[in-house]
Amino acid sequence: MALGVTGFAFAGPALAACQEPATGTNEVPMFSPPLSAVVVGKGRLQFYAAPDADCAMKGVFVVPNDAVIADAQSRGGWSSVMYFNPRTGQSVSGWVRSQRLRETGAVGPKR
Repeated sequence: MALGVTGFAFAGPALAACQEPATGTNEVPMFSPPLSAVVVGKGRLQFYAAPDADCAMKGVFVVPNDAVIADAQSRGGWSSVMYFNPRTGQSVSGWVRSQRLRETGAVGPKR
């Protein structure tokens, strides 16, 4: 289910200081190919504009059993993910806590 999106305008004083880190570095290595993962645990998994607890994207979350695509992971326990809602056709990208994800495989062409 989910993606509780109340809007995609994430501007404002709280998020103005939220800067995404550069991916593909030693601190935030990229996955190649990206990984598919499923949300585990209980309750909503909040999306963040940057890997920082102060950068929550209000109203944007996924729930257990939702599938996401992860393309990078920080050493601090955050994953950069994209979620596509098959019901609404909307997608969102952001950061979530890595411990709430279970890898299900790589994303790419089948051989």
